[in-house]
Amino acid sequence: MNSPSFAVDITDHDHEQVIFCRDEKSGLKAVIGIYSTALGPALGGTRFYPYRTESEAVADVLNLSKGMAYKNALAGLDLGGGKAVIIGNPNDLKSEALLRAYGRFVETLGGRYYTACDVGTFSADMDVVGRETSYVTGRSLAHGGAGDSSILTSWGVFQGMRASAQHVWGDASLSGRTVGIAGVGKVGRHLAELLVEEGADIVVTDPYEPAVHALVSAFPDIRTVDTVDELIREQLDVYAPCALGGALTDDVVEVLSARIVCGAANNQLAHSGVAKLLKDRAITYAPDYCVNAGGVIQVADELNGFDFDRAKLRATRIFETTLMVLERAAGDDTTTAAAADRLAEQRIREIGRLSSIWTPRS
Repeated sequence: MNSPSFAVDITDHDHEQVIFCRDEKSGLKAVIGIYSTALGPALGGTRFYPYRTESEAVADVLNLSKGMAYKNALAGLDLGGGKAVIIGNPNDLKSEALLRAYGRFVETLGGRYYTACDVGTFSADMDVVGRETSYVTGRSLAHGGAGDSSILTSWGVFQGMRASAQHVWGDASLSGRTVGIAGVGKVGRHLAELLVEEGADIVVTDPYEPAVHALVSAFPDIRTVDTVDELIREQLDVYAPCALGGALTDDVVEVLSARIVCGAANNQLAHSGVAKLLKDRAITYAPDYCVNAGGVIQVADELNGFDFDRAKLRATRIFETTLMVLERAAGDDTTTAAAADRLAEQRIREIGRLSSIWTPRS
């Protein structure tokens, strides 16, 4: 890469390593961030996105890799946190040459970082990356991988939602509860299916009309609204942001009727103060990285030879983890976001290796 003047000062972050990757022939420009390997090699997906600037890409990889460290720790995985971003529009730039060049960069890290799918990348892409490195998960079933991780992501969110209901209403059942889902892509659709089976009343929105049409065709009782703004103004029991981050702003919290927020989207809080606003309004927020960990649990299971039942059992435990976070927050009179962070940090601190830098075994 060229040497940009970064708006982000990496000295303000506690990352172990930030790697800049460039392959002129294929057009690859990527950044890999390793936040922590205290619990084991870092695991986190590769995001392929048309960032406006390199500074924006660096800021994203720093935030996402830290989030993965906390997610993996809270999920009880013996893995650290990392993330990668490839800069560019995947529809224009993605190619076998680029993905293989990226795989070679991952290989140079010697197992300190395992990559997987994220926004803009899919299992088929990981199969290509895997032709150059063994440090890749989230591969297709045909190549011995776990396949679509949205299945266990949605299962984990469902368990987190049930735990939140237990905490708020004293009953984990969502039967008869009204749940609003913003975003019915793969995870949102699977979540809707689980909630239909549970007997919940569901309202959805998504700007991609074919996704809404497909869902309502399969489940005609699901109601739809045109926008997220309309959805949050519905009389909801549970609000499930399952699209992009930053869904919970000051304005959203001010009008939200739901008693619970529990969804699959990453980085739902527009800023850290939103957690306090939710608490002040007696809205129970199930921290996103706590409840959406089913996907990383699924791809992490590949490292031991994938077994769906084993991975699903581990993702089911998100119920207990979520309940522990909510009870800790209530007991400490703090926000649920702060309680989740403290639990993750405690595990990294207490279980992590005496030497916090993971190195491959000889």
